[in-house]
Amino acid sequence: MVGAMERLANPRFWKEKPLSELTNGEWEALCDGCGRCCLRKLEDDETGEVFYTGVACLLLNIHSCRCTSYADRARYVPECLQLTPKTIPAYHWLPLTCAYRRLAEGKDLPPWHPLVSGDPESVHLEEISVRDKVVSERFVKEDDLEAYVLDETF
Repeated sequence: MVGAMERLANPRFWKEKPLSELTNGEWEALCDGCGRCCLRKLEDDETGEVFYTGVACLLLNIHSCRCTSYADRARYVPECLQLTPKTIPAYHWLPLTCAYRRLAEGKDLPPWHPLVSGDPESVHLEEISVRDKVVSERFVKEDDLEAYVLDETF
């Protein structure tokens, strides 16, 4: 990620451009690598409330918190969603810490965000990420997801 930050023409691009005008490189650099969006979620059919589980997508590397097949993820996980400036509002379940959500809501990036701190490990050091805290869905049956619902709100 540091290499990606170094290649950005404007290191504070998010302060000067709306999300809809970001280059692909800038868009991708906004991801802090927390892995929270890759957790399996359960939605209450009656209330619409979304509950995060401690179960990660089978493609998430639990330690690096990065997708192991990002470019081809839809091939392996058809329900993986493509986040765009237009779709952000529809994904009300995005973590409160998510850079895309924060910027869409008119908020700035937090101090621990790698683009602000300059350190891709800052998201892990601040314990924002799911690094080594969750289990891959490879090891959990679909019917057992409720047992993995997390108490914390993302």
